[in-house]
Amino acid sequence: MAGTEIDIPDLTPPISHYAHAVRAGDFVFISGMVALDRHGNVLAPGDAVQQTRHTLEAIRRVLVRVGATFADIVKVTVYVKDMKDRPRINPVRQEFFGSARPASTLVEVSDLAVPGLLVEIDAVAHVPARRRRPARRAVRRRGVARRSR
Repeated sequence: MAGTEIDIPDLTPPISHYAHAVRAGDFVFISGMVALDRHGNVLAPGDAVQQTRHTLEAIRRVLVRVGATFADIVKVTVYVKDMKDRPRINPVRQEFFGSARPASTLVEVSDLAVPGLLVEIDAVAHVPARRRRPARRAVRRRGVARRSR
């Protein structure tokens, strides 16, 4: 599979075998983002609204890195530990997405990867080649490490 891995140094390092995002053609697939600080500590414990805000800020960092905005996101999947949080986190989503309304799936899960997390969001953005900005730090072509220009 061809794709360019994108890792964002300001975000929590991946806790498993994955990249923060992968660019494949005109699409950027953003891995599940959560409310963790750079050291892996849960931000805003017990507060799904603030965790959603932190999570969407992490997604924004990936989007900025690839020259995109929330308007370029075509699909999101939101995982919550409690479906009752949906009406509380929806205004935060609207704050970040504005008038853009991507395809969306909301799923209640029994747990997330780190105890204390209440929300996880992954996304797919459409970023046509003419608008892409090259990453300034190390990126890896699947299977081959290289430095970006």
